[in-house]
Amino acid sequence: MENKRKVSLSGIQPSGKITLGNYLGSIKNWVDIQDSDEYDNRYCVVDLHAITVRQDPDDLREQTYQLFAQLMAAGLDPDKCILFIQSHVQGHPELSWILSCFTMFGELSRMTQFKDKSQRHADNINAGLFTYPVLMAADILIYDADIIPVGEDQRQHVELARDIAIRFNNRFPGSFVVPEAYIPKEGAKIMSLQDPSRKMSKSDTNENSFILVMDPPEAIVKKMKRAVTDSDARVAASPDKPGVTNLMHIYAAATGKSFAEIEAEFEGKGYGVFKPAVADAVVELLRPLREKSLELLKDKAYLEDVMAKGAEKARAITDAKVRQIYDKLGFIARR
Repeated sequence: MENKRKVSLSGIQPSGKITLGNYLGSIKNWVDIQDSDEYDNRYCVVDLHAITVRQDPDDLREQTYQLFAQLMAAGLDPDKCILFIQSHVQGHPELSWILSCFTMFGELSRMTQFKDKSQRHADNINAGLFTYPVLMAADILIYDADIIPVGEDQRQHVELARDIAIRFNNRFPGSFVVPEAYIPKEGAKIMSLQDPSRKMSKSDTNENSFILVMDPPEAIVKKMKRAVTDSDARVAASPDKPGVTNLMHIYAAATGKSFAEIEAEFEGKGYGVFKPAVADAVVELLRPLREKSLELLKDKAYLEDVMAKGAEKARAITDAKVRQIYDKLGFIARR
């Protein structure tokens, strides 16, 4: 019987650092989607995207190992999904060139992330920085992905992938599935511990702003102790108390408790009791992920074996797709 499940694809750059926000806002949702049996899932470490900014080769290699291990530790199961490294699947950059010939210059110039990254990396505004949304479109379209679980900041890139697919399909009908952005409703945003008006980010220059999956317990306790709150020591969710509300979101995610339950638990106790409780909850939430990641990193040969098997599964799909597109374009079939 034909498999009717839809295809889901997600990718993450290999910084080697997964924040608490990344885990709760994205990766935990990926695991939930994987375990739902509703989708065929592909998860990709997008190392080709990473080189739009200058990388130290040794650091990039080690960070890729670290990220791959953390994704597995978080629950991505190579027996339930296709988990692979982008540069191990040649079809991605191959299709990217084809799609770049169906992408308008004006479309790329309107990408807000290009404008943002150009300002932050003014000494290295390279062509890859400009065209990487086309590579992202290739990542998506080469698998005929139906849904792309992304944050709101990536919606524009999925829209571009849709536009490219529609344009190509108009010229060569039936070539690509037109994907949909899937924005998770729950747990999408954990804010900075130092500036709760901004999303928690590993690129923040202040390390006290974010918690990493690989942070040791003492670092988590220290960062939580320094988290911004307000002069009113009452533990209550309010737009006027963004710092405390952010900590309540974190505590709720780590414990499963509602805001009402949290407010009742800390009634009259103040931040001196609340912050350590949040820290302890986060430590216990992340402990198994950190310990499993460290265990996996001790055996890089095993990680490489998982990477190779994932890439082999991915290439079985992508090679066929590239051959199909080449045939439509009129290229002579290669032997």
